[in-house]
Amino acid sequence: MEEQKCKKLMLLAKPICLLLVTLASTLIFILFFQLNHQLPNSYSHNKKQDSMARSFVLWLHGLGDSGPANEPIKTLFTSTEFNITKWSFPSAPNNPVTCNYGSVMPSWFDIHEIPVTADSPKDESGVLKAVQNVHAMIDKEVAAGTDPNNVFVCGFSQGGALTLASVLLYPRTLGGGAVFSGWVPFNSSMIEKFTQDAKRTPILWSHGMADRTVLFEAGQAGPPFLEKVGVSCEFKAYPGLGHSISNEELRYLESWIKTRLKSSS
Repeated sequence: MEEQKCKKLMLLAKPICLLLVTLASTLIFILFFQLNHQLPNSYSHNKKQDSMARSFVLWLHGLGDSGPANEPIKTLFTSTEFNITKWSFPSAPNNPVTCNYGSVMPSWFDIHEIPVTADSPKDESGVLKAVQNVHAMIDKEVAAGTDPNNVFVCGFSQGGALTLASVLLYPRTLGGGAVFSGWVPFNSSMIEKFTQDAKRTPILWSHGMADRTVLFEAGQAGPPFLEKVGVSCEFKAYPGLGHSISNEELRYLESWIKTRLKSSS
């Protein structure tokens, strides 16, 4: 009897650890930004400000996390270019997750196994459903007047995988997609759904080399796949970084987006 209890505890430990890792990374963000909080610069009326167009950054969180818990991320983006940026941090719906033995938690789509490898099973139907919701958010912002070239979709872990699918399946060229510790969540058969305009959307892919949840090999498989499709991808590896986002990664994201923002002129 005791042996059976031990086995059950061992089976539960893995998914619980995954959830704790995801939540811990969010808590680290909050603590970091409370200590190093910087308010965005006030609006200025110089020529540079006048020529700037509104931009939109959509951030997709990881498994078990929430949108509001990630909002402190935007406080890092202090350049004047982000004074008129609209940020959105949606939360995933609650769904049963296979790798967590059917436990219900915030999840964009199903994940079959942890750690995620380059060859892990894909929940393509779930991904496509989540993509439709992301596209609706983008469409709403574009309809409000934001240039699609100033729309940036970013995401961590499961949110990073959804980011990749969302920008590649969107019918228009966007400003960019930033994948952090993500993976390719679909099979090669999905390529035929990518439009030529979507393939022009640049991708930034960042991955920690010490990641034990979404293995580094899963991240490494992304750029070659995108290269074959004809999508531009910049891949950045971070030695010693586990399954989390570093301050360094976000600082680079800020500069990466800045170079791709289009003016209103």
